[in-house]
Amino acid sequence: MSRSNQFSDEDFFRAAPILTILYKIAPPVMLAQLIQALYNIVDSFFVGKYSVNALTALSVIYPLQLIIIALAVGTGVGVNTFMARKYAHGQSSEADLTAGTGMVLSVLSWLIFALISTVIMRPYVMTSATDPEAIRDAVIYGRIVCLGSIGVFLEGNWTKVHQAQGNMRLPMFAQIAGALTNIILDPLLIFGIGPFPELGVAGAAYATVCGQIAAAVITGIRGFRLPPAIHSMPHYIKRIYYYGYPSIIMQALFTVYIVALNIILAGFSDSAVTVLGLYYKVQTFFFIPLMGLQTCIVPVLSFNYACQNFARCRSTMKAVFWISGLFMALGSILFFFVPRQIIGIFSDSEAVLSIGASAFPIIGSSFIPAVFSLTTPVFFQAIGNGKASLFLSLMRQIFCLIPSFWLLSLIGLDLTWFAFPISEVLTGTAGLALYIKKFIRPCFPVTQTENEK
Repeated sequence: MSRSNQFSDEDFFRAAPILTILYKIAPPVMLAQLIQALYNIVDSFFVGKYSVNALTALSVIYPLQLIIIALAVGTGVGVNTFMARKYAHGQSSEADLTAGTGMVLSVLSWLIFALISTVIMRPYVMTSATDPEAIRDAVIYGRIVCLGSIGVFLEGNWTKVHQAQGNMRLPMFAQIAGALTNIILDPLLIFGIGPFPELGVAGAAYATVCGQIAAAVITGIRGFRLPPAIHSMPHYIKRIYYYGYPSIIMQALFTVYIVALNIILAGFSDSAVTVLGLYYKVQTFFFIPLMGLQTCIVPVLSFNYACQNFARCRSTMKAVFWISGLFMALGSILFFFVPRQIIGIFSDSEAVLSIGASAFPIIGSSFIPAVFSLTTPVFFQAIGNGKASLFLSLMRQIFCLIPSFWLLSLIGLDLTWFAFPISEVLTGTAGLALYIKKFIRPCFPVTQTENEK
């Protein structure tokens, strides 16, 4: 769908039925995320077959990869939101300058992160792993993926440029191409098949970087925009981070709590750390509808909120709650009934299987309340209420999960996993309360005509 058809005619985000909008823009995003989830699973599968310590290394480095995503995607969300608002007011040139500024911020963020991560890599790894071989593999893997993360930063900006225009297909193809590149290179570089040398965990890292760069190149061909003059850039930077900082902090907090949980679990065993890492790889697969819809509703909510079409905002959220809830229920069922089979795909270690068989059903019970604890912060972020979004993110990941996880760990490993449903229920309840309160405020009236059926 072209920008002119979508925004000049104002027929898509402004007037099309909500379910039609989600049907048009969500499947490409979900398909791309499905491929991403599959390549994460394949990545862990090949690394797990190479060595158990290498699999632990991936779990240890995962939080650093989340920081990369936080900076890249969070900045991109700010670009997306501000561009959508500019399009809503017919200011296409301003939207393009916003996209150009986002590209500059992406490169600067990569440079800073690459330098810092290289310096702190070994001390960081030693907080979450005890086996010397696991530490060595984690340092190797971490340095390669962090120094080579330029593709993630640029793709994170250019993807959001396309999504702000309602173009979800090109980012989908880019992510599929990147994932397939990773999947193809993984076994070749890890095991040294054919003319390729056996690189072990380093091969997995190089495959990841190559896939990320491939995705960036594809999105950059049509997503590239020239930045504004240097003296004008602070204006755009301020607005990008105004809309994007809740997402950055939310993702960064995700990293903080995983690091904290890894440190706690390392007190039990490296196998417990591996189970947590496997959970986050596998849960991505079941969270695809929820995460995909979160990506899609940001421009829809931002556009309609800027146009004061509040009824469409409500209808959008209602659809997301129902669709996400159905898929999350399926994830809960699988985590409850077949945990050993899921874990057995990646590891045949009896210690990992035993811990995971206890942990996965408990964590799976948190999936349904997670619909509300994860979606309501996105709603507040999209309408420009960063404080509410940040509060819910802090509550979920810092104030609830880490303290309850630590307290329960004092009793025993099996009970620590109950921290997940406790955190999701408390945060989901708070998010719904704030969301419902928004409905009865004069600035968000209920008298608008709903035309989304």
